[in-house]
Amino acid sequence: MLRKFIRNRIGEENVYFLCKKLCTNRMDDATGADLFVVFISNEKKQIPLWHQKASKREDGLVLWDYHVICVQRKTEGEFPFIVWDLDSTLPLPIPLGSYVSQAIRPSFQISPEYQRLFRIIHAPIFFRHFASDRRHMKDSHGNWIAKPPDYEAIVAEDGTIHNLYEYMEIKAADVYTNNIDVKDAVFSQKLGAAANDLEEFFSQIL
Repeated sequence: MLRKFIRNRIGEENVYFLCKKLCTNRMDDATGADLFVVFISNEKKQIPLWHQKASKREDGLVLWDYHVICVQRKTEGEFPFIVWDLDSTLPLPIPLGSYVSQAIRPSFQISPEYQRLFRIIHAPIFFRHFASDRRHMKDSHGNWIAKPPDYEAIVAEDGTIHNLYEYMEIKAADVYTNNIDVKDAVFSQKLGAAANDLEEFFSQIL
């Protein structure tokens, strides 16, 4: 039986600071205009992903409650989009198509309750609005499940101290069906846009 991993780490913070570092290192536009933060989850909070470091299986399969990656748009080279998954054993970064086929495996037949949904947020918007006080890393008594980082928690520009759960919550009803609407949402909305096909989504915003 596959054990479900409840996220008590800081994947979202790691991706936040990865995006900041990519901007600083000038691997991307200084504002992060070519970066996108992607939350992967579903209504049941159980999503299978392969090639994960946390797995003890040969195929690297893990059942996460949610997962966070960064997708970077490239203006040069063979691949228009590359993925940064800091929890994966796959090359870093890796072309989007390769990541989808190996880590998400859409061709693999799974039960509807395990279908992956994606919330995509433009990095500059994520920088302005995202906040986490790490309460998801505490148990019901307020004790730390895992030791928190030494650096300060992320606070949004408007003073919000925690809205992680808003990004984690992804429902099938949230998925956009109009290409124009989805492109507008990802570049303007605090919570970006929801999709059920990651490759198709990014093909729409080229």
